[in-house]
Parts: sequence; C-alpha cells; structure tokens
Amino acid sequence: MLWVVLVLVLALGALAVLVGYAVWLAHKTSDLLSEVAVLGDQAARLGDLLAQVGAPETAPRPAGPNGPTREVRDVR
Repeated sequence: MLWVVLVLVLALGALAVLVGYAVWLAHKTSDLLSEVAVLGDQAARLGDLLAQVGAPETAPRPAGPNGPTREVRDVR
C-alpha cells in the first residue's frame, strides 16, 4: 500500500511541475507575440519614414578626380 501512495505523490508532483511549465510557457509566448507586434509597428514606421524621404531608385555615379567617370572597355 505504501508504494501506491508513493506513486500517487510522485504523479501529483509531476503534474504540478507540468502545470507550472505550461503557465511559464504561456507567459513567454505572450511576451514573444508582444515583441513581434512592436517589431511590426517599428517596420511600418520605418516604411512611412522612407516614403517621406523619397530616396532615389539608383544612386548617382560618383565623379572621379578628373571629372565624371567613364566606362572602361576591355580592348583585347
């Protein structure tokens, strides 16, 4: 009879640990989803700021020391 009580106590302890782990995991999941939402908001704000700047599609070619650079072709 003693072994039955011992097994039941161990099972209840394991169940308590499992419930505690599930609660901890739910809190961590909630924190992660909150951070993902903040990241989405920041990405949207960054997109709005970039739209306001109106950056050019291609960057202008830098000028060389003797004026604008020219295309160099291989003469073989």
